[in-house]
Parts: sequence; structure tokens; C-alpha cells
Amino acid sequence: MNVFTDAGMKEVSSVLASGNILFSSDKKPSELKNILEKSMSEYFDYEAFLFLKNENEISEIVNNNPFNKAEDLHIYVFVGIEDVETLLMEEFSKSDKAENENAQIVADTFYWQIQKGNTLGSTFGKVLGKKKLKDKITSRNINTFERILKKL
Repeated sequence: MNVFTDAGMKEVSSVLASGNILFSSDKKPSELKNILEKSMSEYFDYEAFLFLKNENEISEIVNNNPFNKAEDLHIYVFVGIEDVETLLMEEFSKSDKAENENAQIVADTFYWQIQKGNTLGSTFGKVLGKKKLKDKITSRNINTFERILKKL
């Protein structure tokens, strides 16, 4: 969090321990992305890729979830570069599907539903680990987005 404070962000806090940082700033999102990626890359000595969302965008992601929650299923939300949802749907369409596995795009956001315990073993889950996607996407469980929204 010091990286964000040192980069001039205000009201810095974290949600869970998975790289979800809340902050405020008067800067434009495009400026913020450049400033923060540079700061993170220098601080941690690796190339950082950030995907920034504001409170309205987080609210839309939570409210647009196309899947019903179930105890035995995970729902993941993917955010990333422009049109990444189309790339993800193409990859999903080509993959072998596990039982109850599904994906939908709603309002330019890719949602993926998978049986608990099958995330990393599924054909689509293996695609997500490819290096070619590293700088294009990140994913979070829908529960994480809900926790972020509650903290805003």
C-alpha cells in the first residue's frame, strides 16, 4: 500500500490479500494506470499490469452477474484490456466443458461459472495460465467484488 501512497494516492486501503487496493485520486484513469504501473514495477522489480475500476464499474459487475450463486460453484469475473471478453469467450467456446461449467459476457465483462475443485483442472482454466494472457486479464471471484463494493 505504501507504493500507492508514495505515488500520491489518497485514502489507500486493501481488500483481502489479493491485490485489491482501494484509493482516491484527482487524476484521470489513464494517468493513474501509467503512474501506478510504473511505481509498482519499480518497487517490486517486475513488470506490473493493473486494471483499474471505479465504484460504478464495480457495482455494475456485481449487479450484472448472470449466474445464480450455489454452494458447489465458483463464479469468476474477468477484467482486462478492451475486448478481452471476446478473446476469452473464443477460448471458452473451444474448450471441453466440465459439468455445470458456463460462461457469459454481460456489458463487456466475462463471467465464468465452474464447479468448485475444477477451476485449475478444467480445459478453460488451463488456458488462463498462458503467458499470452498475462498482461491482458485478471480474474476475481464474484465474492471479492462484493466485498470491495461493501467497503466503498
